[in-house]
Amino acid sequence: MINALTIDVEEYFHPSEVQRSLKMEDWPSLPSRVEEQTDRVLELLARHSTLATFFVVGWVADRHPRLLRRICAAGHEIGCHSYAHRLVYELTPEEFRQDTLRAVAAIQNAVGTTPRVYRAPSYSVTKQSLWALRILVECGFQCDSSIFPIVHDRYGIPGSQRQAHTLETPAGPILEIPIATAELSRGAVVPVGGGAYLRLLPYRYTAAGIRRINRCEQRPACIYFHPWEMDAKQPRLANGLVSRLRTYTGLGRMKKKIARLLTDFHFSTVASVHSSTHLGRAVQAV
Repeated sequence: MINALTIDVEEYFHPSEVQRSLKMEDWPSLPSRVEEQTDRVLELLARHSTLATFFVVGWVADRHPRLLRRICAAGHEIGCHSYAHRLVYELTPEEFRQDTLRAVAAIQNAVGTTPRVYRAPSYSVTKQSLWALRILVECGFQCDSSIFPIVHDRYGIPGSQRQAHTLETPAGPILEIPIATAELSRGAVVPVGGGAYLRLLPYRYTAAGIRRINRCEQRPACIYFHPWEMDAKQPRLANGLVSRLRTYTGLGRMKKKIARLLTDFHFSTVASVHSSTHLGRAVQAV
């Protein structure tokens, strides 16, 4: 079973927990670490002969076009992760459209291709911001990976479909690729997809979840992480105990965990894993 591996390329000062205490106007004054962090990821993937989808923040694409070209040259897929890493449900539809178009233009300028896959910052396509999917279709996107079918204080649509599925919007269909979750015996759904869950929990938790999806449900899992999650030396900018625990716990162990995932499981890009999924027939309207 080949699973989808996705990497959200953003600076260490872009996570939502950090942005609570930082303004966008402050970003240019902070030292950049994204090239060094992402190059480590590229080296690790090359060592394991693995391709992935890189969801890139447009702000990064504007400032580090050569990084995007290195990602493409290695054979990886480029996706869009917004321009300014703002939560979708905190934007108006027009603000979201402008942010998305600006990000697309930045990626096009860097690598000469138009991204067709999108992921919202912090999975912020929720019930109150499902309107964003129509705008994504209007902006040329064919695939989205922004809906997390779990209960969470910032994101998630509990009860939404856990497998890849097509959603019908007023502008046309879009393929939705949810982050991996596992359904327990009593129907409870728990997150498996990587990121903070991989950093904070033992490796065997994530591995068991992927095996359950692959073997019991006979389908691929979609896993994610950020390059900054392998950088234990990054500045600590998040304020508050919960925010700091969520953001910085397990940074020093993350590279070894990811390397083990790449050894124990097979991964590829979203486009490769889901190339046969049909977009023409919607299973749910939004």
